[in-house]
Amino acid sequence: MSENPEPPKINKGSLQELIGGLSDGIILVEQAGRIVWANAAAIAMHRASSIEELGGDAAGYRRTFTLRYRNNHPLEEGQYPMERLLAGETIDDVTVEVSPAADLDLVWVHTVRTMFITDAGDKPDALALIIKDETPRFEAEERFERSFNANPAPGLICRLDDQRFIRVNEGFLEMTGFSKEDVIGRTVEAIGLFSNCETGDDALSKLNEGRVIRHREALVPLPDGGDRLVIVAGEPISVVEEPCMLFTFADLDARRKAQNALRQSEERFSKSFRLSPAPAAISRLDDFVFTEANDAFLQISGYGLTEVVGHTAGELRLWEDIASRRGVEQKLRDNIFVRDEPMRLKQRDGDTADCLVSAERVEINDEQCIIWAFQDVTERRRSEAQLVEAIESVMADTSWFSRSIVERLATLKQASTTRSTAGLLELSEREREILGLICNGQSDAEMGQTLHLSKNTIRNHIASLYGKIGVNRRAAAVIWARERGFTGGTDGRSSTRGGKKARGK
Repeated sequence: MSENPEPPKINKGSLQELIGGLSDGIILVEQAGRIVWANAAAIAMHRASSIEELGGDAAGYRRTFTLRYRNNHPLEEGQYPMERLLAGETIDDVTVEVSPAADLDLVWVHTVRTMFITDAGDKPDALALIIKDETPRFEAEERFERSFNANPAPGLICRLDDQRFIRVNEGFLEMTGFSKEDVIGRTVEAIGLFSNCETGDDALSKLNEGRVIRHREALVPLPDGGDRLVIVAGEPISVVEEPCMLFTFADLDARRKAQNALRQSEERFSKSFRLSPAPAAISRLDDFVFTEANDAFLQISGYGLTEVVGHTAGELRLWEDIASRRGVEQKLRDNIFVRDEPMRLKQRDGDTADCLVSAERVEINDEQCIIWAFQDVTERRRSEAQLVEAIESVMADTSWFSRSIVERLATLKQASTTRSTAGLLELSEREREILGLICNGQSDAEMGQTLHLSKNTIRNHIASLYGKIGVNRRAAAVIWARERGFTGGTDGRSSTRGGKKARGK
């Protein structure tokens, strides 16, 4: 028995049967260029049904199929892998796009390499093209590329081995103002993707390890020297069989600007509220607990800020009339604005101040609140009372007090102590006559003589007049009339300024 038995001989038929079932396409070519054999996979990769449809030889193959590089540059004569194989050149995985010469819109992608099969004398026994159909993979990559470029969400892709960017979409360019040339080929560090990020070191560590980078806020430097607030996340992917990292971004700059604008607005409101000379305070709507009060309010009330904040007006016994306070609070619960409501404020030292109160609902920090504004009219009320008293005292004897002086005194008053809701048109003709005679300074007896009425009738008309215009004294009636441009006629008839006359008898 021989120590070195000869290996079993495998004939070409057996070899063809062996490789015929491979998934890679195999095409065997003679030295003369004739295609002598192809397995089923190679024929299917060319969308053909038989070996004859491959063109018969190298020249026929070139006439039958058009090959292009991936950059769309066509392969010229002599550059086809089969032609290079016949020229004795060894090819390692060249990727080409293949189309039927009669239909260039139909494209598939092959990766081709060559192999020389030699006999025992090291002479080439067969020349082989080994083809792998990469069409599904490249179609998937093209779909990803189109989706990546069309996605409005900003995106970047960098290689993991050198951390250089190889893809950038329009969303990122529009968000930052970079050009494509500013980004492609630059590193993550050069762009400064995580240079202004609190967790930047952690993100770079995960990038070096090729791990998922969870969402985090970062300030992306801009080419004009500014920055943009974003949320950035990284996901490991493979691009053309290269390990890469896909970065996606959410633009938060609009939110940052809105927050800055809100903060500035709140600061302006806070300053104007605090420095306003008009007393003001803020309370919650649900329980009317004060949350803020300005210096003018603290001055008029006599309380300190810590005594006001955290308490209600009821707890402070701020208003003299409890029913009025509850009425105002109910209006605000019903979302009714309060305007110039007359109320008397009880000060900390026991004194009081007459106020006109205005209030309405506002939203502060997502909470329904009430902003209160107060107008201190104590001095005005006192002046009005003194003026009314002075007018009454001088009108006690109007026989010597001229009508022009009465008018001048009356017009000094800007608003009566009790405002009437009645207008001149609501008065009857007799009531207008009575009002005119009062303005002329006539007594009840004199009015009776002028109108030929009894003293009791005159008093009844005066009572009706007072009730309509909301006064209870002659001086107040004169003031009410003067505020509305109403004067007494010289003949006892009433008249209004501007030439309009009341109807006479």
